[in-house]
Amino acid sequence: MARQEPIVRTADICDNHREDARVCELGFFDYAGRRHFHGAVVTFATYEDNKGLRDVLAQGGEGRVLVVDGRGSRRRALCGGNIGAEAHRQGWEGIVFNGCIRDSHEFADLDFGVKAIGTTAMPPRQDGIGREGQTLTFGRISIRPGDYLYADQDAVIILDGPDHS
Repeated sequence: MARQEPIVRTADICDNHREDARVCELGFFDYAGRRHFHGAVVTFATYEDNKGLRDVLAQGGEGRVLVVDGRGSRRRALCGGNIGAEAHRQGWEGIVFNGCIRDSHEFADLDFGVKAIGTTAMPPRQDGIGREGQTLTFGRISIRPGDYLYADQDAVIILDGPDHS
């Protein structure tokens, strides 16, 4: 059964927070079943390596969004269908990748949000360089653990805390 989440539009949030909404200037594509999602931010910083990503997902994601900064690499995917299904099972609201995914066809029926800058077939490395809980900077904004993320077809925006007005 699909979750019935309230749809919160990024344009409405920006109308109400003109001075403090941080709009990510990267262009993302939607890959999973939900095009709109929001939640408290958990961060993971890496480069072409997803070792440790499953450990973060296993913490459970109800009410949370994982933001993965892969530094924009298009050479290696940071997530495939198996990890996407794991995130969905663990209750994450969504994942935003400053990087690529693979097996994109396996995400289509998952009822949560997945945004990435693109796709590639190359698998990730497993060197273990990823770090949870880092402040991320990409798309001309900073994203801190505990910030609040709103995403829809228009944008990915960050606030210091939730506001569903």
